[in-house]
Amino acid sequence: MNKVILIGRLTADPELRYLANENNSGVCRFTVAVESYVKKESKEKNVYFINCVCFGKRAETIGKYFFKGDKIALSGKLHVRNYTDKAGNKRYSTDVVVYEFDFCEKNEKRNSESAAGDTSVKFPSEQADGFYSMGDNDNSDLPF
Repeated sequence: MNKVILIGRLTADPELRYLANENNSGVCRFTVAVESYVKKESKEKNVYFINCVCFGKRAETIGKYFFKGDKIALSGKLHVRNYTDKAGNKRYSTDVVVYEFDFCEKNEKRNSESAAGDTSVKFPSEQADGFYSMGDNDNSDLPF
């Protein structure tokens, strides 16, 4: 079995590119910083920097809506590839190929910069009960 589940923060904005194929498929690469406690009673932490990649609609969504510092939960598989560099040295690269992901937490610093005039993605205000306001919607066309 090859399954990886991670929760961490993006170390930089995701890098979204498109392949030059018939579908113009999206490929998104990003790094997630994942904390791990050394000992339960200790407050010491290790931080692991995990390289991730995803394809297609997942790549486009992550590339559009995630930014440096955002917290993400993801699952996928570990993929190790080897190649020879220009100098003839054998190299290895380990990535997590992302199959599923969830938004966990917005980057508070980016959200405050958005309020100061940045045109980045804006998040709705959270109410005291922990829910987000959906606004006033006209539900007259719903069949129930």
